[in-house]
Amino acid sequence: MQLISRITQHLKSPLFVGLMAAGAIVSAQASDLAPRFTDADGDMVADAPTDPSQWVDPATLVFAYTPVEDPSVYAKVWDGFIKHMENVTGKRVQFFPVQSNAAQLEAMRAGRLHVAGFNTGSNPLAVNCAGFVPFTMMAREDGSFGYEMEIITRPDSGINEVADIKGRSLAFTSPTSNSGFKAPSALLEAEFGMVAEQDFTPSFSGGHDNSILGVINNDYDAAAIANSVLKRMISRDVVKPDSYTTIYTSQTFPTTGYGHVYNLKPELAEKVKEAFFTFEWEGSALQEEFKNSGEAQFIPITYKEHWAVIRTIDQAMDVTYNCN
Repeated sequence: MQLISRITQHLKSPLFVGLMAAGAIVSAQASDLAPRFTDADGDMVADAPTDPSQWVDPATLVFAYTPVEDPSVYAKVWDGFIKHMENVTGKRVQFFPVQSNAAQLEAMRAGRLHVAGFNTGSNPLAVNCAGFVPFTMMAREDGSFGYEMEIITRPDSGINEVADIKGRSLAFTSPTSNSGFKAPSALLEAEFGMVAEQDFTPSFSGGHDNSILGVINNDYDAAAIANSVLKRMISRDVVKPDSYTTIYTSQTFPTTGYGHVYNLKPELAEKVKEAFFTFEWEGSALQEEFKNSGEAQFIPITYKEHWAVIRTIDQAMDVTYNCN
C-alpha cells in the first residue's frame, strides 16, 4: 500500500475521525521548529546557516544508531557502512553507542553528534529541538518500507484480545517512541476505552528488546513493540517464535529516519548523503542484520511527507516538542 493511502486510511479511522470532530487535531503540517532555527523553504526542517562561520566541519564525524537494542551488536553491524562513509567523506567516522533516546537527542543538540538514525517517534523531537535533517530510511527491494506496532503477550497469559489487558500490566518502551508508547496509547484509549493507570498498570522498559524479553520472562503481561525489532531478535535466535502471541497489529509506520545535523558544512552534508545512497548492501553486515525485517536499500525521504502520520498521532495525543 502506498504511503498516501496509508495516511488516508489512518485519518479516516475511528480514532482520528473522533479526535478531528472534537477539534483535537490541528494541522499536521505546522512547523514546530525551535526559535534558533530557520525554515525559509518551508520543508519543516532547519535550514543550514547562511553564515559559513557557523558551519560544522569536524575532523571526525560521529554517527549513532537509534538505541533500540544492544549497542555492542550494532557497532559491528554498522562497521562496514562506517568504513564506506569514511571513504566517501574523507573523514574519520566514529560509532557512538548511545544508551537512550534522550542521550542521542541531547548529543545532537549539544553538537557532539553529526549523523544519526533516530527512531520513528523521536524524529519530530530531533527535527524541532536538535536540528536533525532526515533524508533517508531503509526500504525493501521494491521500494516499500515500514513496520507495524504489535501488542504481544505470552501464550499462557490468559490474554486473548486487547480487552483482556484490563487489570493487567502493559509495558511501553519510552515516551518518545511511536510504536512503543504514542501509537498504542492513542489506540487503547480511542478504540478500546482503556487508559493507563486506570485500566491497566503501565511500565517503561527502556527499549523494544527489553519489552519483548520482559513479556517472555513474565515481567510484563503484555507489551507494545515494533515488529521489526522482534523479527531481528527472532533471526538472531534471541526469541523463539512460539514464546509469544500477537493480539494486535497496527497499520504500517515509517521506520528509522537517517540524517545529519542542520549546520554540517553543506559540501560535507552532500557527501554524507552520497555515502548512504552508494552503499553496497550485497554481502554486508547491514544486509545480514536487516534482511529479516525486509530492508535492502536506503531510499530518499522527506520529513514533511513521510512523517505526516506521526505528527498527526503526536497532535492527537497533545504532544508538544518542548526544547527547553
